Amino acid sequence: MDRNNLRIAVVVTTYNSPDKLAAVLEGYLAQTDHNFELFVADDGSTSNTAQVVQQFQARATFSIRHIWQEDDGFRAAAIRNRALAATTAGYVIFTDGDCIPTVDFVAAHRNLSEPGCFLSGNRLLLSQEFTAQVLREKIPVHCWPFGAWFSARMHGQINRVLPLLHLPNISALRKLSPQRWKGAKTCNISAFREDLLRVNGLDESYTGWGLEDSDLVIRLIRAGLINKSARFAAPVLHLWHKENDRSGLEENQRRLLQVLNATHIRALKGVDQY
Repeated sequence: MDRNNLRIAVVVTTYNSPDKLAAVLEGYLAQTDHNFELFVADDGSTSNTAQVVQQFQARATFSIRHIWQEDDGFRAAAIRNRALAATTAGYVIFTDGDCIPTVDFVAAHRNLSEPGCFLSGNRLLLSQEFTAQVLREKIPVHCWPFGAWFSARMHGQINRVLPLLHLPNISALRKLSPQRWKGAKTCNISAFREDLLRVNGLDESYTGWGLEDSDLVIRLIRAGLINKSARFAAPVLHLWHKENDRSGLEENQRRLLQVLNATHIRALKGVDQY
């Protein structure tokens, strides 16, 4: 496989957080690898978000597309599926509009991509106060050196610094938990588009926040894919925000338990409708 010529699509979900989205898009403008297209997968934001997207479209050397759906509650699975249907790129990275990428984020996902695998990365969390400062002062944390992050950890501005350590890309070590689905989240996950289509993308049957990403990972593994770790290679910097409404979590937990006890690989309500 020629990774250098692999067409990549980055799908960034957002909802009415234009300041966070701007900080995230600055991170993508600074990537060492610009050979990708970016989709802002918008779950019903107002025109403020569209204005931010237009500003970055004018600045970017790569394509930025705005995929929008009507505001009808938390429907991240649906807007991700719409973006997945809209791209023809061979490889797709899912992340969120409150997760700033480090400058080699796309390059790391490209270098680790491998047929028969999907990648799951991790994140570090910024404190509420530090997040406010980053957004207010437009601090370019995406290009901070490790020493600056170590200082931030000492001052309680982030929860941990280990995700920023880079370890050698030894394939065998990254496949020590090939069946692991817990902890893999769509704020930092990637896969070949053909594999995502094979499992019919994300399942939109989940209502409200929670567990639609676990459902996707379980079905990818059931389809024969290996969970290859992108930890210590491709972290994201998660900006603080209030917790999402979790009123539907109990029902989603019940649905996920059914999936764990089932055998299907395709989403019941997935990308094929687009």
